[in-house]
Amino acid sequence: MKSPGKHQNNTRPRNDKQPDAKLAVGQQMTLTIKSLGINGEGIGYFKRKIVFVEKALPGEVVHAEVTEVKEKYAVAKLLRVVEKSPARVEPPCPVYEQCGGCSLQHMDYQAQLASKQELVIESLRKYARLENPPVAPTIGMDNPWGYRNKAQFQVGRQDGKLVAGLYQTGSHQLVDLETCQVQHEATTTIVRTAKKVIEELGIPVYDERKRTGVIRTVVARVAFATGETQLTLVTATPDIPRVKELILELRTRLPELVSIVQNVNPKKTSVIFGDTTRELWGRPSIAEKLGELSFDLSARAFFQLNPEQTRKLYDEVKKAAGLTGSELLLDLYCGTGTISLWLAPYAREVRGIELIPEAVEDARTNAERNRAQNVQFHVGRAEVLMPKWAKQGIKPDVVVVDPPRTGLDDALIRSLLEVQPKKLVYVSCNPSTLAKDIAKLLAEYELVQVQPVDMFPHTAHVEAVSLLVRKNKKIGDGSAGKCRGGTSVKISKEAKYDENHCHQHIRRRPRQGTRVLY
Repeated sequence: MKSPGKHQNNTRPRNDKQPDAKLAVGQQMTLTIKSLGINGEGIGYFKRKIVFVEKALPGEVVHAEVTEVKEKYAVAKLLRVVEKSPARVEPPCPVYEQCGGCSLQHMDYQAQLASKQELVIESLRKYARLENPPVAPTIGMDNPWGYRNKAQFQVGRQDGKLVAGLYQTGSHQLVDLETCQVQHEATTTIVRTAKKVIEELGIPVYDERKRTGVIRTVVARVAFATGETQLTLVTATPDIPRVKELILELRTRLPELVSIVQNVNPKKTSVIFGDTTRELWGRPSIAEKLGELSFDLSARAFFQLNPEQTRKLYDEVKKAAGLTGSELLLDLYCGTGTISLWLAPYAREVRGIELIPEAVEDARTNAERNRAQNVQFHVGRAEVLMPKWAKQGIKPDVVVVDPPRTGLDDALIRSLLEVQPKKLVYVSCNPSTLAKDIAKLLAEYELVQVQPVDMFPHTAHVEAVSLLVRKNKKIGDGSAGKCRGGTSVKISKEAKYDENHCHQHIRRRPRQGTRVLY
């Protein structure tokens, strides 16, 4: 979020003590939108207070009505656009205003890419205090539609009709998605057909309030490289009424299916998948390829949602690492090992570290399937294993980190500053935490480049690959523990490891009133 002072005319001295604007819910105002926020909302200023206006674009003058007032900001709904941005376009999705799955369909795609680059730049200016951060233009898609390989839709009943989709923004009302512009057509066809068959057979859907019914979620996945598809029905009960008829109808109407799976989740929880998974028909997994790598994707296995952009992202990681074949590389927060395996042919040895045992099991299976002889995967905390190996004389040349949205654990930052690999490649899904972590790492490293990658077009989400290179200075020269400008790096020794990995294979359904951003 930008500082309000950067967006006002300098007509008053900085030490002006004028009080913040007094705003009230229902108050209307005209605002000039200066930038986009991290959720894609427009940011304007009413005197000294930040105002977030959903669906407003930078450069626009809008008339808005306040819906929420907090101490440091207010939220307003867009009433009308007084002066329209050239980047404003008509959203192609018929339920765009209700769905909330996308947040930027009303913005021209090239403008989206520019705004995501600017978001990374502003985060580094604010948190890392870098005047001109080395951020390249965002790498986008030639065709930014139909890119998602997996649809995960909740089911319910509305006015007696079975619906499947996402929850409407700010409510617990399901938006029925017959089509979705960002989903691969195969996934929407599977969901639409499954919904029709379930309705025809009279199989009851789950009611969250009453905790009755059977079908909770329909999950459809397609392998882009092979075309194989999989349907997973998440149920509240072990038994599905008329299950044989259900399987026969699905096989007949969806001949491209190679896997029909049931997952049982009887709990009152926002976690989509339960502990028990069984095959109803066909294979337990589908075959997928990413570059030269092969993967078998079971119902609960994690795989990147946008395969086309994933290849570009991993190539940027490879480029930043600059491997020659002689390096020991550590992949921290390695998940199921996709980055490790992507880089393995170019390094002497790769070691992946991941806290989640199931993910490490998948990573080892993937390594075996792809005959990667120089890759090892370890269950544990990176901030423990990395310094332990360093004391044994096993020091990494390159470290790749791919943390959750919360960023690097403070204890891991301390370990990185102690072990000091020559290069750090930071793969981030949150520009704010990226910039905050880089601010600490600048004590021993120089930020060489940042490459944003648009993994989820038409949302505010942006991924970034950053290269940090160890500074050429002697260890123990008195500068360790200082950032640019002499600011001390404060790292809590009591910091706990964050297990909420954004690449964890167990996915959670958004709570009531929340929106899916990617």
